[in-house]
Amino acid sequence: MSYQLAAFSPLGLDEAFLRHLIDEHAAAKLPRLNRFWSYYRNPLKPVAPAAAGEHRGPWYRQAQEAGLPARIVGRAGLAGAEAVQGGRREVVIENDIAWRIQAMVDFMFSRPVSILSTADDQTLRREIERTLDRVWENSGGIALMQDMALLGHVYGHVDLVVRIDPALKGLDAVRIEVIEPTRGIPVIDPTDYRTLAAYVVHFERDEIGVEPRHWLDSLSARATNRRGDGSARGQRRRSSVTEIISADARQLYINDRLVSDDRTLWTGGRVPVAHIQNVSEPFRYDGFGEVEALIPLQDELNTRLSDRASRVTMQSFKMYLARGIEGFEKSPVAPGMMWSTENPGASIQEFGGDGASPSEESHVQEIREALDKVSGVPPLASGVVRARIGNLSSANALRITLMGLLSKTARKRVTYGRGMTVASELVLAALDSLGVLRTEPRDRGVTLHWPDPLPADDAGSALAAEAKLRLGVPRERVLDELGYSHADAGVT
Repeated sequence: MSYQLAAFSPLGLDEAFLRHLIDEHAAAKLPRLNRFWSYYRNPLKPVAPAAAGEHRGPWYRQAQEAGLPARIVGRAGLAGAEAVQGGRREVVIENDIAWRIQAMVDFMFSRPVSILSTADDQTLRREIERTLDRVWENSGGIALMQDMALLGHVYGHVDLVVRIDPALKGLDAVRIEVIEPTRGIPVIDPTDYRTLAAYVVHFERDEIGVEPRHWLDSLSARATNRRGDGSARGQRRRSSVTEIISADARQLYINDRLVSDDRTLWTGGRVPVAHIQNVSEPFRYDGFGEVEALIPLQDELNTRLSDRASRVTMQSFKMYLARGIEGFEKSPVAPGMMWSTENPGASIQEFGGDGASPSEESHVQEIREALDKVSGVPPLASGVVRARIGNLSSANALRITLMGLLSKTARKRVTYGRGMTVASELVLAALDSLGVLRTEPRDRGVTLHWPDPLPADDAGSALAAEAKLRLGVPRERVLDELGYSHADAGVT
């Protein structure tokens, strides 16, 4: 069936252009984004069992093996290949990307972020803050923020969509949803790369049920299915989902069939999507991710670790070359073992053993330091304390040691904070349209209070709170900064 896009014709979005956007996303962007995720996740993919008498090593292949040279993984050179030829060697993968990404996410959203209203009226301001807190919590709370940060760090950007569920009432009708870049396709205003004309969400999903095979396909599947896993009986039913969102319309298609057509005017002329760049990239919709810059160094590290494993395997055991001693190969080399011969030219030469390789160790260390510089995440951020970092008895010394990560986190708080602010303003506009909380556009501004990513000094925090109270800072705001709820402190 054809798309019915009359509601989007003023934007220039017709069926031909929509299909072009979906095809271009699947062909150009999706493979690249999937590769970023595979390097972060590094999943294990089982391989076919080895034939009788054949030794193939582990039962799995890792995603990061795709970056290793053929001399290590064989001529196939791809993770998960069923047959690897050309002498597969020992593969060592140390996923330095994953723990660095997790450390960045922990520094961003280890604790909830306080959303504070800037409305002039104090009563309305408190009501807005309670309302936003509940909507964000209903949408996932801190888990939603961590998912948002993880996707943004891996892919470079992430989007938040504000939705109104007509089946629900009150605050429960409004929710915030994270859309990963593998599903979201922006339709950017040609006059301003920062403005969305529309937004398309396209993906395939598994349905409940099995799609029966044609009888010819079933015969072919039985002939090729050596394991007899039942795949000849059919495949999981799948459907294609396409959602188109603009400032005043929303359509949902399943398998190109229109199932929902909503016309809304609650956004005030804005597409209800908050775009977040991980690190701002000028004049581009996409942002800078953390995985892309680490991939070449990760490949080099895995290559050198695999080479070292091969060298250790070859050199770990001492070998002996015996001349003029009959039966030497039949006797074990062990303490107390003696050989005798009447051949005056007999000799035993020892070779092998794990020798030192300073250049190799230095190269591996330099790669790790390069990963530290590019990511800004030192091993200390994950709890690995080395002797050379000096005395960390004070919080200032710790901040200096983590200066790169803290500076990068502060920079990201600008982009993530802007997206969360826009999403909060859209939530207030939606609640106003539903009559749940009446607000004017000037009352919908919010600011964010970010907690300190480093462990807090309770005594120092208490002294700082007392100083703020003496300066006239509202008591409820000081309590929010300390992490106490108003109910805990008896504030009404």
